[in-house]
Parts: sequence; structure tokens; C-alpha cells
Amino acid sequence: METYQLAIIGGGPAGYTAAEAAARAGLSVVLFEKRSLGGVCLNEGCIPTKTLLYSAKAYDGARHAKAYGVGTEGVSVDLPKIIARKQKVVRKLVLGIKSRLTAAGVTIVAGTAEVLDAHHVRCADAEYECANLLLCTGSETFIPPIAGLDTVPYWTHREALECKELPESLIIVGGGVIGMEFASFFNSMGTKVTVVEMMDEILGNMDRELSALLRAEYAKRGITFHLGARVTGVEPAEGGIRVHLEGNCPPEAEACRLLMSVGRRPVTQGFGLERLPLERDGRGNIVVNGHLLTSIPGVYACGDLNGHSLLAHTAVREAEVAVQSMLGRDDTMSYRAIPGVVYTNPEVAGVGATEESLQASGTPYRVVRLPMAYSGRFVAENEGVNGLCKVLLSEPDGRVLGAHILGNPASEIITLAAMAVELGLTAEAWKRVVFPHPTVGEIFREAL
Repeated sequence: METYQLAIIGGGPAGYTAAEAAARAGLSVVLFEKRSLGGVCLNEGCIPTKTLLYSAKAYDGARHAKAYGVGTEGVSVDLPKIIARKQKVVRKLVLGIKSRLTAAGVTIVAGTAEVLDAHHVRCADAEYECANLLLCTGSETFIPPIAGLDTVPYWTHREALECKELPESLIIVGGGVIGMEFASFFNSMGTKVTVVEMMDEILGNMDRELSALLRAEYAKRGITFHLGARVTGVEPAEGGIRVHLEGNCPPEAEACRLLMSVGRRPVTQGFGLERLPLERDGRGNIVVNGHLLTSIPGVYACGDLNGHSLLAHTAVREAEVAVQSMLGRDDTMSYRAIPGVVYTNPEVAGVGATEESLQASGTPYRVVRLPMAYSGRFVAENEGVNGLCKVLLSEPDGRVLGAHILGNPASEIITLAAMAVELGLTAEAWKRVVFPHPTVGEIFREAL
């Protein structure tokens, strides 16, 4: 039986980050991964979707290049080449992760790991002993029990990422982040898109004002939205698939393809977790403390499995904190400033509190709204496009509680606000920072 100081189940962002950090700190580490290193994020989530969306953005830019004084003719898309490039990008990054882990001295075991107890793991015919166990099993697509869904060849994000032929029409069930990113991509590619969302607004916990503005922008581009709509049934139709709806919407909708994108849930089955008497919360998520330690000494849970935040960047930071705890170093996880990004075109990004969360908690605040046109760089690079920046400040001391942006490149500049929220900066303190000019990030200084 091989013995390690740390055994990790799952090679996604949390798993591979922890493995490299622990190994470089001198711990002996074994990492179990049943599919591909990188997890859902790298193989069928964050990276491949952003690769497709960048191709769509390049296509949008070429089609509207005349607005910038650039003539283009005969612009077209080649979907098989777009998919091939996506696969090339994924392969390159997976190989990069494997190389880093190998260089750090991590033992990588391919296969499904099974937990025997808090200090023993089995994979294939071998058993491994460990001083610490880190669970990073990630999440999976949630498919709701809709009548007739098993009678149609519906897509999840996995099939959508591999499509080699553009559908003429597409119904997306779920207007969250994943649903809207695919809606953006297929809309840019020329597909007629319909989004069905059970809530009364898209993008769930994102800022509602910006969510509504993004929806209005995509409605102008031809996307049909059915809000407050529940899917009651699905059946084959002559042209593809018919969806039956209930709510403030037409009774049915038809399209060539159907994409199910109603959310994800932590993976808790299939690797022996039931053998550990772990404390769970009311939703079934594994309870962890600020060091990502579960109710069992030596057993940690990072990433989607603990249910705090199903985001890759959260998982990476959690993994760092967990390893620091194993090494006896003082570090605590903070969820105060976890950025959320929607990689549509334009992008939406937010961090910290929203107006809705502050109102629900009764927290006094004031909001500063500023058109993105206050940034000269934004105007130079976004002809005829509007955007909005919102900064939420506490009353009466003016601490930065949250910030939200609609406009490119929101994903790149939201970190500025995340730092202000995490560090508890006041507007006055943040304003003293010198912002380079001209940058889109200056919008925060203008707001302050």
C-alpha cells in the first residue's frame, strides 16, 4: 500500500491547484482523476465556452467593422474550424497542467477513486493511505424531471460544445450564466434563439438592473425571451422539438434543437462518500469551516462539492486555503468578494453585494450609476454601444460594498472592484489609487 501525506479526488481547478501547491511545499501528493485533468472547467466549461465566444466576438467585430472605418466583405464563419480550435486550446491547457503537476512531483492516477475511510482510498486494484484527504469532485448538469424529455435528443452544454452544424433555431431552457453565454454564441452565429426562464429575470443572482439591460440588448438582436415560464412537457415535432410552456408566455415553442441549462449540482455519488459521516447542510452540501475542513479531522472539501460558490476561481482560492491549513499556516477563506462574470457580448460582471441583497438585509447604502461613456477608452472601442457601471457604497461611511458593470471588458476590470470590496476600502481610499489613462477601468475612479 502506497502512503501519501495528501490524497486528492478530482483534478479540476481545486484539485490541481491544491496538488501543485502541496507538492511544492514538500508534501507527498497523489491525485485521482477519472476523466481529464482540468475538470469540467477546462474540458467542457469555462475554457471551451470562452474559446467559442471569442470566435463569435471576432465575427461580430468583423461584421460591424465599418463603424470603425474598416471595410470587410464576405465575412463568414466555419463552425467545424471553430470547434477544432476549441479542442486545440483545451488540449494545450490540459497538457500544461499535467506538465506542471509532474514537475512538482505529484503522482497522477487515472481512474475512479473510492473512499474507504478518512485515510484510505482505492482506485482500480490498488489501495492508498493518506494523512489528509481532499475531496474535489465538482458538479454535474442538473436535468429536471420534465415529461417527454427522454423522447427527444436534447443538448446539455457538453453536446452544444461539440456541434459541427449550426441549428436554424434553438430553445434554451434556463437563462442563467451558462444559458445566456450559449444564447450569445448561437445568436452571433445566426441561429434563431429562444430563452425560457422560470424566474422573472435572467441571470439569477446578478444585478437585476444590468440583467434587464443585457436582456433588452439581446432582444434587439433577435433573441426571444419567455420569463416566468415553466416547461411542462417536451415532445418531438416535425421541425425538431416542441416545448410546452406554462406562465405568462405562449403555450408552446418549437425549434430544431433544445439545450437544457437549468443549473448544476455537486457530485456526491459514486466515490464512496457515504462511508464518511460528514456533516451536511439543509441542501445536502458538505459543511466546511473557514479552512475548508469538514466535520472529520484531516478531510477537506473544496470547489463545487461544498456548495459555497460553483465557480472555478472560488475553487482555486479554497484549495490554497486548504493546503495552508494542512501545513499549519494561518489562512482563512473569504467569500466577501467573489466576482461573477457573464461572457456575453457585452460582458456583465459583478462583485460583492447587489442592491437586491442589501435591500433584503436592510443594509443602508447609496448607489452611484455612471454610463460607461465616461471612460474615453470605452467610447473609443465601443462605437454606438452603451454600458453602465454601478458602485454600491455603505451609509454613512462610504465603504465599497459592491460593484457591477455592463460593458466590455467587464471581466478584466472587475478585479479592481473585488480588491476594494475584499479590503474594505472606502470610496475616498480607493480614489487615491492612480488609474492608468486611458483605460476602461478608470470608470471606477470617475464613479468615485
